[in-house]
Amino acid sequence: MNQLTLRPGNLSAAIAPPERPTPQRWMRALNWLHLHLFSSWLSTATTLTLAYLLVRGLITVIDWGILLAVWSVPQGDSEACRAVQGLGACWAVIGEKYRFILFGTYPYAEQWRPTLSVALFIGLYALSGWRRMWRRELFLIWIVGLLAVIALMRGGMAGLSHVPTERWGGLPITLMLATVSLVAAFPLAIVVALGRRSDMPVIRWLCIAYVELIRGVPLISLLFVASVIFPLFLPEGIDFDKLVRAQIALILFAAAYLSEVIRGGLQSVGTGQYEAANALGLGYWRKMGLIVLPQALRRTIAPLVNTFIALFKDTSLVLIIGIFDLLSAAKTAIVEPAWQGFGVEVYLIVGAIYFAFCFAMSRYSRSLERHLKATEHA
Repeated sequence: MNQLTLRPGNLSAAIAPPERPTPQRWMRALNWLHLHLFSSWLSTATTLTLAYLLVRGLITVIDWGILLAVWSVPQGDSEACRAVQGLGACWAVIGEKYRFILFGTYPYAEQWRPTLSVALFIGLYALSGWRRMWRRELFLIWIVGLLAVIALMRGGMAGLSHVPTERWGGLPITLMLATVSLVAAFPLAIVVALGRRSDMPVIRWLCIAYVELIRGVPLISLLFVASVIFPLFLPEGIDFDKLVRAQIALILFAAAYLSEVIRGGLQSVGTGQYEAANALGLGYWRKMGLIVLPQALRRTIAPLVNTFIALFKDTSLVLIIGIFDLLSAAKTAIVEPAWQGFGVEVYLIVGAIYFAFCFAMSRYSRSLERHLKATEHA
């Protein structure tokens, strides 16, 4: 008589439940659609209505932006665009005005210099985003890069013709104002945030007064003061360039808002961290630099980047003091009678440029948050 021999492996296989077939991918997709888009009659009606509007909008955009669009015209002749105005886009205006939009009134023959400046800015951004470059040398690279941008734009050396700042405009001005403001405002914001938490009343009150004063007025007011009122208090014969004054106003504005974000991060660090640093015998600056600030900054990456993005877009307000940034140059480009009425195309391109930089900052901050979170749990 044969007897069934039950070994431990055979016993577990005998009592294990039968394997269920893995649902196909399309079945999972159908289940997801049913659960999230067609779970009730209201959900189904909303989904179908939005799908209809989306398709209609997409067809309209394709007709306007591609099928009926005018892509090129003879130089200065906008008759072909006038013929389809209201039906199709006139992308020819971009081909006619792109150099003015990007570089403003910078001398035409010298526009390779702002082009190289923009490339330098993008290169500095890329190097800063590369984590292997997070060394002290990166600070020196930034200093050299910014000096090179100023030398290129200004000229007057190494055989480059001098170009006054009144002729600067377009994308280099936007990148310069935003980048220098953030680079200079960040250390100032850290000092102000620490000052607001200082035990010394005078320092704390000064920092509070600075933050409340800057936050209490709009950026336009600061730019107006820097451009019109500040020169009235300077001694006769002394004057600062208008671009420099606008840059200082943006730095002070950005530092006030960034300091509050950093102060929120400082408050989130537990008292145990301070006590542990004190137990190690660390002084104030080493305690802040090695223990407290790294944790505070790590927790405030998202609001910091949010402030960076807001400031990047706020640079367009320099128009009120006569500085032609990217948006101002775009508005001026369509003042010419031949191209009036084609502002939508120009603003779409400028909006795409702003979106590209802001989206890159947003994606990088998310990547940095994930990296720091993984490092923290490693």
